[in-house]
Amino acid sequence: MASAHHVARRAKSATRRGISNPWLEFLERAGYVVRGVLYAAMGTFALGLALGLGGTATDQSGSLVILTGGPAGKVLLFAVVIGLGAYSIWGFVRAVFDPLQRGDGASGIAERLGFVWSGIAYSAIAIFALHLIAGGAPSSSRDSTQEAIAKVLALPAGQLATVAIGIVAIGVGLAQLIDAYRAIFKKDLKRTKMNKAEKKIVDALGRLGMVARGVTFSVVGWFVLQGGLHRDPAQVHGYGGAFLFLLTQPFGRVLLAAVAVGFIALGLHSFACARWIRLLGSHR
Repeated sequence: MASAHHVARRAKSATRRGISNPWLEFLERAGYVVRGVLYAAMGTFALGLALGLGGTATDQSGSLVILTGGPAGKVLLFAVVIGLGAYSIWGFVRAVFDPLQRGDGASGIAERLGFVWSGIAYSAIAIFALHLIAGGAPSSSRDSTQEAIAKVLALPAGQLATVAIGIVAIGVGLAQLIDAYRAIFKKDLKRTKMNKAEKKIVDALGRLGMVARGVTFSVVGWFVLQGGLHRDPAQVHGYGGAFLFLLTQPFGRVLLAAVAVGFIALGLHSFACARWIRLLGSHR
């Protein structure tokens, strides 16, 4: 037993050293840049829609299709595959090795499970980028959330699972609003490397971005819940559908513009994370 435990510890230590490789950490930081570009693009397109300037409501995959539609599209797609592939690995690293010190309490475990979901979600975008590189038909109007829930609903007990996913998603959205107030992301950054002005700007961007994402995620969760209750995937929409829903509300253009600016802020905050985030091999 002791020998097996020793072998397990050595294996974990070797794995930790491997994923602390400076080149992998460089790519993880590049992943934050790619993530930031996609969030900022989502916000910019939504802001254009709110202002009547010809924007569109879409998610990260849709933004990827739009951004890579030009002559340099293949080069950008390869950058996305590499960057988001590394970023998805970082999601699992955060969950397993806890470099951001979330701990083993109930809230810490919940956040670490969220990191697992982040790893899965961004690996899906990287795979979608590979699909586009291979010549797959692009579609900026595809709703990946609706497609995923349609598959869940087709499973045994799929309706119950969809309802549960919707409730969890609403809870996650509300939790992000609380986290925006608490600014929990502060402890994830190497703040000793930042001056006073940088701290204020990055904190403001993070708070604004988390509020926007929390609102939108809650709306998406509501859509999923309704899709589960009525066993109708057509009622499920992702970020794009949430943006359009906000636009139809009273003062919808103002509301959508505020959320869109928040997503642009979230993208800029991701750029800041690329510089100052504490990765596994980083020091305070």
